[in-house]
Amino acid sequence: MTSHPTTETLRYSYGDSILGTILVAESAHGVAALFIGDDRAKLLRDLKAAFPDATLVHDQTGLAQTTAKAVAVVEAPHLGADLKLDLRGSPLEAAVWKALQAIPAGETRTYGAIARSLPVAATAQEVGAACAANRIAIAIPCHRVVKSDGSISGYRWGVQRKRRLINMEGVA
Repeated sequence: MTSHPTTETLRYSYGDSILGTILVAESAHGVAALFIGDDRAKLLRDLKAAFPDATLVHDQTGLAQTTAKAVAVVEAPHLGADLKLDLRGSPLEAAVWKALQAIPAGETRTYGAIARSLPVAATAQEVGAACAANRIAIAIPCHRVVKSDGSISGYRWGVQRKRRLINMEGVA
């Protein structure tokens, strides 16, 4: 986790993927956001809400390589992310996100199992809250977390996308 000034600049761009439009935002430290949706204006509003003190600069050309890598992650999550990430969250969120990144593609874990695996005390609900706070879709694979009965629950970018991601990775 890194500390960031309150008046930082985030450059952002859009890409098109099989799961919809993506918005990728990059700070001086790496990708700070990777959002998936259907509406560019809504994605931009979500970015502004997530980083209210940042200056946002649309830089489609300058972020072309990062955007291509982000689209590749979305379209083939099992290949892993070749993105430098700028993770921002509480110590508990950071621990959850690290645990999520350790889940192999094609496998899922329950919220409770993640909670029990952490180096800090946490409940399944706190793991769910950390997933909901995740701003970096797929590279931080919250889609690999399911309810204790194996069913799919909420996902920041839509349950249908979560189901499709799990299916793309070959989870039964």
